[in-house]
Amino acid sequence: MTIMERINFLIAVTFAVCYSYQFFYIAITVFKKRKKIQEAAPRRYAILISARNEEKVIGQLIESIHQQDYPKEYIDIYVVADNCTDATAKIAKEAGAFCFERTNHQKIGKGFALEFLLDKIKESNGFLSYAGYFVIDADNLLDSRYVREMNKSFASGMKIITSYRNSKNFGDNWISAGYALWFLRESEYLNHARMLLGNACAVSGTGFLVSADVIEKNNGWKHFLLTEDIEFSIDQLLHGEKIGYCHDAIIYDEQPTRFAQSWRQRLRWAKGYLQVFRKYGANLGKGIFSKKGVSCFDMTMTILPAIILTAASFLLNSAAAVSGLFTKSLDWKVFLISLAFTVLNAYLMFFVLGAITMFTERSRINCSFFQKILYSFTFPIFMFTYIPISFVSLFKKVEWKPIQHNVSISLKDLAGSAR
Repeated sequence: MTIMERINFLIAVTFAVCYSYQFFYIAITVFKKRKKIQEAAPRRYAILISARNEEKVIGQLIESIHQQDYPKEYIDIYVVADNCTDATAKIAKEAGAFCFERTNHQKIGKGFALEFLLDKIKESNGFLSYAGYFVIDADNLLDSRYVREMNKSFASGMKIITSYRNSKNFGDNWISAGYALWFLRESEYLNHARMLLGNACAVSGTGFLVSADVIEKNNGWKHFLLTEDIEFSIDQLLHGEKIGYCHDAIIYDEQPTRFAQSWRQRLRWAKGYLQVFRKYGANLGKGIFSKKGVSCFDMTMTILPAIILTAASFLLNSAAAVSGLFTKSLDWKVFLISLAFTVLNAYLMFFVLGAITMFTERSRINCSFFQKILYSFTFPIFMFTYIPISFVSLFKKVEWKPIQHNVSISLKDLAGSAR
């Protein structure tokens, strides 16, 4: 066995040690029954929407909120038009939302926008004027039972709840499908399994509910790293709050379709995970040996090893190839065979994960049967594009940049596109 074969084998074994528990999660989700949650009396909620130049989609989101199977007098909609240069604020106000305009070109990002919006609510009503606060992205749509289902979970005792993240544009191309399939897997085979086992779930960007008590305790929003969602999740875990999951509350998200846009977004995520580990890694490590050890281990695996191991594999294999090219000391046949088996094994692993998710969630995925088959095979390719992203994230300075959203459809349009 050559040095590179040993290195690739060692990286593969490390991956297996770190992430094999997630296959156990699949079995838990498939075979363990969910407890039925009872209907609950309505509570008053605020829905928080951070929007930056979202005039094409903000109206459809607010319309989907108005169409909720939930008493309208118990829902208030708050929008922060964050550094907008379009008609976002005008459309939001006309649609019935309380809208505040924010201009700050130094403090940029969703975390700062949420801080601003919650401060406005505190000034006027106080945090405890609502039972809880939903955090929703401007490009989302809410299933008509969304608030009702989240309210049921909230009434059962959960203080922070994340939801089932579906996609508005699954079938656009292999990039949007790759994102969507990953988020479906995260919802059903990570957060759902964590919930069934009594472990802490993780918030994923959008579609979550936080009790007023937690907001009050935190004095608003205090998470400002590039990935404020996972920062919030880990901070709450370390402070004793367990995030729950509501399988029946469905939110529809828009996914990027252009690779350049996808690169920038996922580079921010990768860099954000490194920031979170730098800030919370030591406490997570200590937490592994406490009563919340399983959840701390799970969150540690979520934010760090994949980036480091992927970048290391990319760097070492590239270095070996370059070295062999100049020194002629590398047995190219052995090297290429070793690399091919590494790639094949990774492809098969991602294919299995994607195919299982595609099969079990097929009734909720809005695209044709042919596309479901095709995108099961392209899902591993999408995941492979994380390799250079992970490597670059170790060295490049990354700043928050907005994602352009153009999929302007309603819930009715989405239902009509289901096949």
